[in-house]
Amino acid sequence: MNIYDIAREAGVSITTVSRVLNGKDNVSPATRQKVEAVLALHSYVPSAIARGLVAKSMKTVAVLTVDVRVPHYARTAYAIEHECSRRGYNVLMCNTGEAKEAGMHYLEAVIEKQVDGVILVGSAHSALNTESRLKKLLVRTPTVVANGRLKLPNSYSVLVDDHLGVGLAVDHLVQKGHQDIVYVRDMDTESARRKYDGYLAAMSRHGLTPRMLDTQPTLAGGIEAAQAFLKLKKATALVCGEDLTAVGVLKGLLRAGVRVPEDAAVTGYNNSEYAHICEPELTSVDNKPEMVGLMSVQLLESLIGGRADPASVVVQPQLALGQST
Repeated sequence: MNIYDIAREAGVSITTVSRVLNGKDNVSPATRQKVEAVLALHSYVPSAIARGLVAKSMKTVAVLTVDVRVPHYARTAYAIEHECSRRGYNVLMCNTGEAKEAGMHYLEAVIEKQVDGVILVGSAHSALNTESRLKKLLVRTPTVVANGRLKLPNSYSVLVDDHLGVGLAVDHLVQKGHQDIVYVRDMDTESARRKYDGYLAAMSRHGLTPRMLDTQPTLAGGIEAAQAFLKLKKATALVCGEDLTAVGVLKGLLRAGVRVPEDAAVTGYNNSEYAHICEPELTSVDNKPEMVGLMSVQLLESLIGGRADPASVVVQPQLALGQST
């Protein structure tokens, strides 16, 4: 049964039925009651697609996140979904992984569904800039990248100043008396590169020589980094680009009988649950994922609404002190 059948059975126009369905006030109580009775009799559910075509909006936002299992991405995505819902938007949540082709596949799928806008969560999505199809695909779809960038005229970003964030960790360790500080590089995304650049800049600012270890952003990767660290001469502190890696480093040091922070200090990044479930708790950098999520939705809604002068935003991280430094 469609809206025409409802109108015919209720003895009213389709405009009147539409007004009742949309909660408009310009319908008499008697007429409203008559229409609602017919709707209830047939358990009528209005078509979201039809309503979207009339309103020229599906009131739907697609959120593409790299890996929803990662606490940082999960916190950002949760904040986005909550804020979208509060503003009357439905959310299509997609878990893309880091492969560019998978990201393009999901983008093509959600664009076909005529979503009002797209939010990409994670700097790994910046790799999509190399895809020639991207500009044509997103030419009419407002897009916001949470902590990444797309080189498109209709795309804006909410970036975390990761350069500053790692610099705060280095500054803190120097204040604690550390001179030989090693950076544990565990990823190769745009965000990870900003973090490493921040480490190099901070070490240069303090007149210190940088040293770096490469590993994977996993618990095992952190343990391996700790083992490599113990072979370095004079090194007394490690700065990690992810909390999970830092927890692995902490675990590896403690297994080797190294006291933390007395013999070696460790910092993480994200101020996630990982930083608080280990002992000692990690000193970490709070990159404020909930704020990033909220500001991403605010920015996207301004783009969808065509409001003037939208601008990308930079979020300032803060150091969250634990007992590992």
